[in-house]
Amino acid sequence: MVHVLIIGAAGMVGHKLARHITQDGSLNGRALTKLSLVDVVEPPVPANAPQDTICRACDFSLEGEAEQLVASRPDVIFHLAAIVSGEAEVETDKGYRINLDGTRRLFEAIRALGEGYCPRVVFTSSIAVFGAPFPDPIPDDFLPAPLTSYGAQKAMSELLLADFSRKGFLDGIGIRLPTIVVRPGKPNKAASGFFSGIIREPLNGQEAVLPVADDVLHWMASPRAAAGFLIHAAGLDGETVGPRRNMTMPGLAVTVAEEIETLRRFGGEKAVKLIRRERDPLVEKIVAGWPRGFDPARALALGFKADESFDAIVQTYIEEEGITL
Repeated sequence: MVHVLIIGAAGMVGHKLARHITQDGSLNGRALTKLSLVDVVEPPVPANAPQDTICRACDFSLEGEAEQLVASRPDVIFHLAAIVSGEAEVETDKGYRINLDGTRRLFEAIRALGEGYCPRVVFTSSIAVFGAPFPDPIPDDFLPAPLTSYGAQKAMSELLLADFSRKGFLDGIGIRLPTIVVRPGKPNKAASGFFSGIIREPLNGQEAVLPVADDVLHWMASPRAAAGFLIHAAGLDGETVGPRRNMTMPGLAVTVAEEIETLRRFGGEKAVKLIRRERDPLVEKIVAGWPRGFDPARALALGFKADESFDAIVQTYIEEEGITL
């Protein structure tokens, strides 16, 4: 039996994660008996959710909120809540309050319960913890040196996770997610949002703005793969993982030009013509400091699995979102 808490459950990845584990009725072989879903807006109750399901709206970074979230001692905590990259860069105080201070409040609330309570905490970090110049590909032992506020906040949270795990306050696994593509729904304030937008909008008959050059190369994974990473991380043996609790997830290195060719294969020239090129210096600067390709040998050895191809990512999006071409 397992009680799962998802913080950031109303977001795209959180929603897919909740839907996946409720469909299965279990998490890594343990029956799902209680589910707590939390976000700044109240998350929806997924189909097939257990009877003991709580959906709540709160800001976990505010004083006293984290303590309430962990008071029932959930066995597995998925920490997905964050202010995204572009917003964190522009709104510095808000980014540090949510992405760093909120994370520390959560970890300290877990620690304060004591009495042997040591939940598995799966933390969604980001490849933004790395900064240029980069080797090609980037190995597992490459130094985190972020060039954005978002990356710095994630890197500091990774250190907290590793230290609190070392001391036995929690049993943490930090997974550095690739950029998630294709994100359904409306665009968010992430600087990387256009990677999804240039596929999503044209396939829905809408114009998309491309703010960077076609030769920009980036590390990507599908929402389905991201949910798979989270679930797999929840079941890893901590002793096998060892003291290095944060790792880069597998993905695909894809250029904007390759994305556009995939769009052409699925939507034709009509869809491609809906992309409007409009360079954005701020987005270009942020993206230029991001990594492009990895050799995630450690994650692969631990059983994490990437998407087969970018065509497969787009095909999954079309099927899951019911897109008619």
